[in-house]
Amino acid sequence: MKNFSMFISLMAIFVSVRDGKSSERDFPSDTDSPNIILIYCDNLGYGDIEPFGAEVNRTPNLNRMAREGRRFTHFCVTAGVCTPSRASLMTGCYAQRVGMDYNPRDGNVLRPVSPYGLNPNEITIADVLRKQDYATKIIGKWHLGDQPEFLPTRQGFDSFFGLPYSDDMTEATGKRIGDRLGGAQWPPLPLMEDESIIEAPANRNLLTQRETERALEFIEQQQDHPFFLYLPHNMPGSTPEPFAGPRFQGRSANGPWGDVIEELDWSLGQILDKLEHLGLEGQTLVIWTSDNGAPLASGVNPDSPHYSPRRGSNLPLHGEGYTTAEGSFRVPTIMWWPGKIPAGTICNELCTTMDILPTLANLAGTEPPKDRIIDGHDIRPLMFARSGAESPYEVFYYYQGKQLQAVRSGRWKLFLPVDNFSRHPHFGSEEEAEPLLFDVVNDISSSLNVADQHPEVVQRLMDFAEDAREDLGDKGIIGKNERPHGHLDNPGPLR
Repeated sequence: MKNFSMFISLMAIFVSVRDGKSSERDFPSDTDSPNIILIYCDNLGYGDIEPFGAEVNRTPNLNRMAREGRRFTHFCVTAGVCTPSRASLMTGCYAQRVGMDYNPRDGNVLRPVSPYGLNPNEITIADVLRKQDYATKIIGKWHLGDQPEFLPTRQGFDSFFGLPYSDDMTEATGKRIGDRLGGAQWPPLPLMEDESIIEAPANRNLLTQRETERALEFIEQQQDHPFFLYLPHNMPGSTPEPFAGPRFQGRSANGPWGDVIEELDWSLGQILDKLEHLGLEGQTLVIWTSDNGAPLASGVNPDSPHYSPRRGSNLPLHGEGYTTAEGSFRVPTIMWWPGKIPAGTICNELCTTMDILPTLANLAGTEPPKDRIIDGHDIRPLMFARSGAESPYEVFYYYQGKQLQAVRSGRWKLFLPVDNFSRHPHFGSEEEAEPLLFDVVNDISSSLNVADQHPEVVQRLMDFAEDAREDLGDKGIIGKNERPHGHLDNPGPLR
């Protein structure tokens, strides 16, 4: 009888951990100033990795990370494209708040030799952590401004190795866009060390390998000192031609796109192995996520050697990247910190990339900035599976550039009846938009419009939309709490 009671007690503990409902005493203190590795993929879809349902791409290291860590199934970005998404990650704010949602020269995404960038007066994750004596490094894709004043070395990072913008900014692409923008000078895919170009054009096939090698070097160098490594990989990439290293080309059953994902998985494995080899796994938080969902359409001639039958998968979510669909905004996210984050658990609560800054600030023993609006929240209770922890969001907004297209509260997501919409995931340009209400918890594919059945929910979310327009703005409306982007009068090409 005694053994049976002990068995029941152990089973109860196991179930509580699996359900993410453990009590405070089950975990050590969460204020130990951990090392932090933030891995941010480019255009990786929700269904592109095995822990989130991929059936073709092989991701054994991500499987391990999920087995030893915590999956977040309702983790969202704030934009379906690179620049605004990365601005939100770095600042803890909606891109509309910090003026990085759109500019008249580039549109939604910064182009090379742009006069625009993240305002140096903004406070980034790196700024917050460097004040706490963290070594800070970015390896990979920045895409928040390529002028010296906007580079990561002026935004809290001690050092930078990588590309200042997307890997699709090749010389040919640059010439086309440059001609359209008045003949702007266009550096051909510059690989940078801090604020200098060390190679142009960079070899895209080797980017993941080189980024991984630099990451391992940095971890080794900083093993006795708190560090923040921001690793925004350039892959799977913004180009319809994904690029993998020679060791991975042709290995995947999913073509070049799968090759790239399997190399990214290899990279993660190298990092986890390095942490364990140095005995750092118990004092290092690793976060894996993506800047937006997969773009899906191939866009490549089937006769091309780089042809991929598809550009990723967002299944079982609806829609493609670059839109306000769930498949664009909800991204595959795993957090790993052995001994602190409960192994093999799942968080089904809504949280976002805006939460990373305040969460990391508190983990590092400080606070997020108090002199400005920060839209993100401290999600340590969700990260550590505290009993009763719930989403900190009463409402979350889906913007397409400057246009508010959708609002979420709890399980409900309302697509607003907007006019002159662009890249709408449910309506074509000639259709009349009507309110669409989806239960994105129980209707994961957003296939059943229940607006007629829940008019009170529709009205409540419409009211939230009015709040957003007043605060953050909307197409043709300037929000009262928007802050300015960075701007230069005479941008020049990188040297």
